Amino acid sequence: MYNPKSMNAVDFIDDSEILETLEYAEAHKHDRALIDSLLERARDCKGLSHREAAVLLACDLPDEEEKMHALAQEIKDRFYGNRIVLFAPLYLSNYCVNGCVYCPYHYKNKNIRRKKLTQEEIRQEVVALQDMGHKRLALETGEDPQNCPIEYVLESIDTIYSIKHKNGAIRRVNVNIAATTVENYHRLKEAGIGTYILFQETYNKKSYELLHPTGPKSNYAYHTEAMDRAMQGGIDDVGCGVLFGLNLYRYDFVGLLMHAEHLEAVHGVGPHTISVPRIRPADDVDPGDFSDAISDETFQKIVAVLRIAVPYTGLIISTRESQKTREKVLHLGVSQISGGSRTSVGGYVTPEEEEENSAQFDLADTRTLDQVVNWLLGMGYIPSFCTACYRLGRTGDRFMSLVKSGQIANCCQPNALMTLKEYLTDYASDDTRQKGEALILRELGKIPNEKVRQKAIENLGLIAHGQRDFRF
Repeated sequence: MYNPKSMNAVDFIDDSEILETLEYAEAHKHDRALIDSLLERARDCKGLSHREAAVLLACDLPDEEEKMHALAQEIKDRFYGNRIVLFAPLYLSNYCVNGCVYCPYHYKNKNIRRKKLTQEEIRQEVVALQDMGHKRLALETGEDPQNCPIEYVLESIDTIYSIKHKNGAIRRVNVNIAATTVENYHRLKEAGIGTYILFQETYNKKSYELLHPTGPKSNYAYHTEAMDRAMQGGIDDVGCGVLFGLNLYRYDFVGLLMHAEHLEAVHGVGPHTISVPRIRPADDVDPGDFSDAISDETFQKIVAVLRIAVPYTGLIISTRESQKTREKVLHLGVSQISGGSRTSVGGYVTPEEEEENSAQFDLADTRTLDQVVNWLLGMGYIPSFCTACYRLGRTGDRFMSLVKSGQIANCCQPNALMTLKEYLTDYASDDTRQKGEALILRELGKIPNEKVRQKAIENLGLIAHGQRDFRF
């Protein structure tokens, strides 16, 4: 029986509820009156239920799809403006004891080069990332209690935060590691992480168990209930996601929203972010082996309907996707992207060698961070390296309250401009710098509060003269 307040995975991700929802959505996908009423109600930015969102996703009427895309962009602009947060993944280790059939890290793969970074190698990787201009990282590891225990992850976080190279500093470390205990989540919180990220891969229990035949990750309930344990451990910013292409996308879309509803019902705040990766080629993995791959058009609709259904949640897209695809979904609700990424262990220091031997998946967008920043500026977006909310305690329901009240523009807008100014001063190419300075001048006027605007102008001048790390 579906129960969003239950702490049992099979209750808050109830298979019969998902199947009934999909049947309802299919029956109503051409009901224009219902669809228009849902879109009109969604304009209040209070979101939609999983069943209501499923109707929008099922709808294949071109004019209604155009309305969805327009509303998604309207909602995104209202809360996130034209800011796009930038980050990079940092792979610490690809040792893994799981047997996930879609991931090259699975323990049976004898072709991949196994590697675990030493603390000195982490320092070198972080210096390379700082020299690009990155301020926010997402730590990635395989699951291996012996080669990559929680103590190693905690030590690595301390190392990363300790490194100050020239004007560089990693100001926020998000963590994407295997499901663990409440105690370990508390230790991660004490280490100062930002968001804890864990992809469900698929919410279909039968498919999940077939895709994860061995290893700790094979326990569907333990994995699915991980976000509850993270929040019990004090981490109030969590990031969810599925790997589209593993299972029927509409099923996983509904499961993803049901998970968000569960977190809201139990903990008072839904996921801070939702990621939307699609399966990519990798060593020992062929996407053609999975029959549920989705088209670019379907992918774009997923992003648009997610933005409508969960308007306050950050949507993340990685370099799994091409420049063309990323450009399209930026307009539909994506608020965070990676740039200059490497998906291998040690790939920032020795990219060619490491990508060939230890990458988790092939990149579709191989541009440098500066090229990505330049591209964003050319489209009128503000590339943001801001980490202020984490560091000022604006997390969980406090962040959501800021967004819902409309005050985010008086914090995020100036913070984005100031961190962009840092990037332009310290790392940008001449063309990127010129585009960025022009954009800053245009965007300053959009800060609503006059006092905040004047303080931002003052801080921008101080940044130009060598000072760093201002934030509202």
